[in-house]
Amino acid sequence: MDNLGDVRLFVEAARLGSLSAAGRKLGLTPAAASARLARLEAELRARLFDRTTRQLRLTDEGRLYLTCSEHALRSLDDAKAALQEGQNAVRGKVRISATSDFGRNLLMTWLDEFRARYPDVRFALMLTDSLSNLVLEDIDLAIRFGTPQDSSLVARWLAPNRRVLCASPEYLARCGEPHEPNDLARFDCIVIGSAAGPVNEWRFARGDETQTYTVPLDRALESTDGEVARQWALCGYGLAVKSIWDVADDLRAGRLKTVMPEWRYPDAPLHALYHRNRFLAPRVRALLDFLSERFAQTSGELEALVPCTEPGVATQSRRRKRL
Repeated sequence: MDNLGDVRLFVEAARLGSLSAAGRKLGLTPAAASARLARLEAELRARLFDRTTRQLRLTDEGRLYLTCSEHALRSLDDAKAALQEGQNAVRGKVRISATSDFGRNLLMTWLDEFRARYPDVRFALMLTDSLSNLVLEDIDLAIRFGTPQDSSLVARWLAPNRRVLCASPEYLARCGEPHEPNDLARFDCIVIGSAAGPVNEWRFARGDETQTYTVPLDRALESTDGEVARQWALCGYGLAVKSIWDVADDLRAGRLKTVMPEWRYPDAPLHALYHRNRFLAPRVRALLDFLSERFAQTSGELEALVPCTEPGVATQSRRRKRL
């Protein structure tokens, strides 16, 4: 336990790729951080990093020691959290990962409400549209669309997630509206990328009928950031498939409009993800319960934003207009 602070410094330096950055995070000067790492290496009789002026790279011994150190530190943090739960203490820092749009447009407001209820809780909010490695990045809670395949994670269902095809009214006034997926070839499309590649295969269903449109990537606007895709849609650059949670305010304000509402894009329910084998600290458990309440209150309102057109009704109406 005498060198626990040195071990934490080593783990942070490995995560951040910088000894000085790790020192700043722990309140140490660069000289003090360098001295503490040297002390740890001397005690272990092993070099943990290959250091240059520009790069900090783990040695083989460093990688082995990092794995063991992370497990040890997590166990100590879990033990501390278990003691706090016995005291019913909701305090400390919660490290959260969320998608960019949802994190900026809704989650930040909810976290402010949570802190008003629990002022001793602090947050570290990481916004990314890729699924973070919760273990390596020491994330307590991730909010994601869909269900991950990682069996080491618990996926707690939070809310349904309707995904809609949408565009700005200006774009639709200029280019017209598609009435079925087969019409999409005539329109500009905005594609969101993922770790598995660009999501350019758009599948739609209306009753028992299904149609798939594959967006040509050479003609599409493409981004791995959902917020960028939303901004492009708002600027009138084309059609985008977006979660109702991300564009709810835009639909209410009329900045975006749903397109082909009678054709349903596959849903991807929202889940809270957390470590299966880690103790769930009181602050994380309280946040989970709070978010579940907020999602339940909001999900019905969002569903009402999408017109519920019965299959075939819109098509019959258009045919009558043509006659």
